[in-house]
Amino acid sequence: MTTLQNKIDFALILCVKNANPNGDPLNGNRPRTDYSGNGEITDVCLKRKLRDRLQETGQAIFVQSDDRKNDGEVSLRSRFESALGKGKLKKGMSRDEIAHEACTRWFDVRAFGQLFAFGRDDDAAGVSFGVRGPVTIQSAFSREPVSITSTQITKSVNSSGDGSKRGSDTMGMKYRVDFGIYETYGSINPQLAERTGFSDSDAELIKVQLPRLLENDASSGRPEGSMYVLKVVWWKHRSKLGQCSSVKVHETLRSLLQPDGSFDERVLYNALTGLEPEIMDGF
Repeated sequence: MTTLQNKIDFALILCVKNANPNGDPLNGNRPRTDYSGNGEITDVCLKRKLRDRLQETGQAIFVQSDDRKNDGEVSLRSRFESALGKGKLKKGMSRDEIAHEACTRWFDVRAFGQLFAFGRDDDAAGVSFGVRGPVTIQSAFSREPVSITSTQITKSVNSSGDGSKRGSDTMGMKYRVDFGIYETYGSINPQLAERTGFSDSDAELIKVQLPRLLENDASSGRPEGSMYVLKVVWWKHRSKLGQCSSVKVHETLRSLLQPDGSFDERVLYNALTGLEPEIMDGF
């Protein structure tokens, strides 16, 4: 299987209604915002969702969330050693050999890269090296400042005590973004794809999953239907280097986006000579 032969740029437009798209644990789990008040969804959060969607299609994922583990492993190290074997590490495999096996086995390592940093123990040698992946995605930011609503909540039961009075843990706060249109951009680099073995078929899998990025992702802070993808824009260049820089590609969409997330598709289609985008609706 040949590796990716064409540079790819992509963009997502997301809608948030009465949901907490990405809480900040250092700020009481309030929705993340920048200093201008615009909402933010981190790149780590977006890659987590993309990993989950890919895992649902049967792809092998190295960085699995605790509530979606399908192999019974308790840590990244145990997953790494179960797949590659402690014995192989004891025999002194080179970093390139370990990286090649990891990229071949796990889709997310092949796509996003991964830092492998496991200390030495009695049974296996230590490992410390990183793999750079070809797929990068930026944090998503809202087009305009978002309004955050705070709601005080209570529990009907105590977590501890004799039940004679309410404890401090029965009170809490929930936060939501009332409405926001978020945009994010990403790229896939063919030069880095050569190092990880990322192929055209791998890129196609990501393209198929982007419109349903927010499906099957509900929680108490993100009720079903409160977040969804409006549009996905996919630019496939004609060469490994591409006809133009990623920033120029991304700016063509950013300059056309309206506050409600709409844009003139005909203008975007003709904005860059020889680089026509594929525009997909979200699910």
